[in-house]
Amino acid sequence: MAKSKAKKLREKLVREGNINPEAKRSEYVFTDMRTRMTKTKKDHLYHFKHKNHQSKDGYDGSFYIIKTITFY
Repeated sequence: MAKSKAKKLREKLVREGNINPEAKRSEYVFTDMRTRMTKTKKDHLYHFKHKNHQSKDGYDGSFYIIKTITFY
């Protein structure tokens, strides 16, 4: 993979005896700031709120249209 210009410049500074800019970075940069949480029961039910499910009486929100065509 190719090196970026910034990485090449950092390596050049290290070769010349200057301080590496990566050493100045704090540990806070590498922390993962995303929060992860599983869905609650309410969130899970709300996700399926408007979906059509099979019910006991057979009404699931679907319907058929039958159109008969007669030719003379």
